[in-house]
Amino acid sequence: MLRIVLFLVLIALAGAGAAWVADQPGNVVMTWGSYRASPSIPVFVLCLGIFAVAIVLLWSIVTTIWRTPGRMRRRRHDKRHARGRHAITHGLLAIGHGDTALARRHADAARRHAPDDPLALLLHAQSAQLDGNRNEAQRAFRAMAEREDTRLLGLRGLFIEAQRADDAVGAVMIAEEAIKLSPSSTWASHAVLGFRCARGDWSGALAILDSNLSAGLIDKAAYRRQRGVLLTARALELETMDRDVARESVMEAIKLAPTLVPAAVLAAKFESEAHQVRRAMKLVEAAWLANPHPDLADAYAHVKLGDSTRQRLQRVETLAAKTPADKPGHVEGQLALARAAIDASEFARARAALAPYVNDPTQRVALLMAELERIEHGDSGRARAWTLRAVRARHDPAWTADGYVSDRWRPVSPVTGRLDAFQWQTPVASLPSDKGATIEASAFEEAMLAAPPPKRVTAAPSESTAEPAVTVPAPVPAAQDNSPREAQEAVKESVEEAVKEAVKEELAAAPVEPVKPAPEAAESSPVAATPVFRTRADLGKPAQAPGQAVIPIIRAPDDPGIDDEGPSDEFTEQIGTSKAQAGGWRGFWSRWGA
Repeated sequence: MLRIVLFLVLIALAGAGAAWVADQPGNVVMTWGSYRASPSIPVFVLCLGIFAVAIVLLWSIVTTIWRTPGRMRRRRHDKRHARGRHAITHGLLAIGHGDTALARRHADAARRHAPDDPLALLLHAQSAQLDGNRNEAQRAFRAMAEREDTRLLGLRGLFIEAQRADDAVGAVMIAEEAIKLSPSSTWASHAVLGFRCARGDWSGALAILDSNLSAGLIDKAAYRRQRGVLLTARALELETMDRDVARESVMEAIKLAPTLVPAAVLAAKFESEAHQVRRAMKLVEAAWLANPHPDLADAYAHVKLGDSTRQRLQRVETLAAKTPADKPGHVEGQLALARAAIDASEFARARAALAPYVNDPTQRVALLMAELERIEHGDSGRARAWTLRAVRARHDPAWTADGYVSDRWRPVSPVTGRLDAFQWQTPVASLPSDKGATIEASAFEEAMLAAPPPKRVTAAPSESTAEPAVTVPAPVPAAQDNSPREAQEAVKESVEEAVKEAVKEELAAAPVEPVKPAPEAAESSPVAATPVFRTRADLGKPAQAPGQAVIPIIRAPDDPGIDDEGPSDEFTEQIGTSKAQAGGWRGFWSRWGA
């Protein structure tokens, strides 16, 4: 509305001006040599306006003609640039959905239409990578590294290609050059830090860590933890070569990361050697409350040199009592207590510590039980049964990082190069698929673990028969709460059926009178009152011992047994079997001869 009003005002002013000029009397005289003109004022003004318009039109035509070639060049450039952008866009989309041929075609089009565009170089490099052409990808990344605006991107691509080619030296050189250009580059600092840790260059790794803190890549808490990890790694490496530097490094590390297990163990060792027992115990206790670990328990037990095994047991009891029972690390305290009790020959205390974990043991629990049976009772059979159970038992926690399980702590993950990646936890591969799934032992193993050592009884021969003496094993009581009751009943029924069949065959061959056991055997064995053989009338009744069922001999897991087929001599002709007919010409002539 305002524009319309202004337009009407201007028209009114122009009309008023034209009317005022038309009302002016007089003429304008112009003389040019012999030419003389004297138009009136309105005519003169009109001619002057026409002349101005003609000049403007002429200037416009001249400038248009002058600028036409440049405009045509810019139009062609814009058109090529638009085609290049179109090719880059669709090429990146083709790379996204994995179309190699389409990506290569768009990359060629982008290189023709927009050769100086950095995105065209990126598209060419990525299409070469997708196509598996590493030489072309390296050439594209080198071209990007030579440009100022794409130098870091080109170095990143060359770094990735060096890693794919397993060129560790070239990769670290590229990463170090990238750090010089941009200290805040995350991937370059991470790569250089991992490479220096892998080479054991802890001083260089500490310098990179300080640079990361200055560049703001990590916060103060992460810096303290990672510096403690690097100092601990350096101390562990220099422990046997330069103990002074190792002690200085681990003491600084324990201040920065007091809950780091290897730092606490090594620092406690140095303090113990310096006769600073109370300080060493405090260091171990601080780390134990955060992360109970068997190395901490061992360091706590041996914190004072020259102590007896009973004194170590008392010290481990003190440490185990500091762990709350509701924490997952409570089992570590009980295992450490059992270990110290076995060393001190306190077997009852060791069994009491392992009792809550016997029904569903881990590998360490089963191995401790095997050692306990072997040392306390000298029972190698029960020790083997526990060792066999340890094979199928649940795994104990271990140092794990990115799916890699190590037997010792490491500062860097060997998979990803991540610093402080190892954690004391149960490996993911050993976790059960179901929440309540447990590894059940066989009924025979449970019977071996629950039964006392077998006693063999030799029955005296009867006067009225010439049958040889029969050896009877002592009864094995049923396992208590160690295996499903259905499995036990099934084993008992199958064994009793086998015994019945064997006795039936024996009685069918020759009736045998019951054999009475020897007096000394009757006093030493609870099954002495049970007859070895039974009459035909008693075959349907299961043999009963006083208060428990009799389980006959079962083949042990490590017993190879007896072959079902007896040994045969290849040079002895088998009776009742026909010889195989010879083949070839001998077989042919033998048929004719027959």
